[in-house]
Amino acid sequence: MSVAKVTEIISSSSKSFDDAVAEGVKRADKTLNNIKSVWIKDQKAMVKDGKISEYRVTMKVSFVLKD
Repeated sequence: MSVAKVTEIISSSSKSFDDAVAEGVKRADKTLNNIKSVWIKDQKAMVKDGKISEYRVTMKVSFVLKD
């Protein structure tokens, strides 16, 4: 039997929402083992001088705990 845990993280990128997700997963993988999925809870963009300056995502990361 496996047991999973879910943690919420916020990640950002100056490129895109997709890049923000990828960077968040990449960073989470350094600390969390056995990541199985991510669920994007929220997206928002920061605006500066009429242009998008930063893409932000709030995501829930699911990972399986070691026995």
